[in-house]
Amino acid sequence: MSKNIAISDDVYRELKREKGDRSFSDVIRDHLEERRQLADITGAGVLDRETYDDVKDDIGRLSRGTLENLDNETL
Repeated sequence: MSKNIAISDDVYRELKREKGDRSFSDVIRDHLEERRQLADITGAGVLDRETYDDVKDDIGRLSRGTLENLDNETL
């Protein structure tokens, strides 16, 4: 089933530029999938609590390292 949606001209131009030989639905779907976060699957039974906590700690540790590297590069 398809649906019609209204988008602004600038958004249409960006989607069309990125589209190539894919459908607009594929382009939008890819962007939506990229935005998925760990929190999106929390409670869905994908990760047990211990694994979730470990992953969350790793993400925090790695993020701090990235921010520190960014700070070092800009100084």
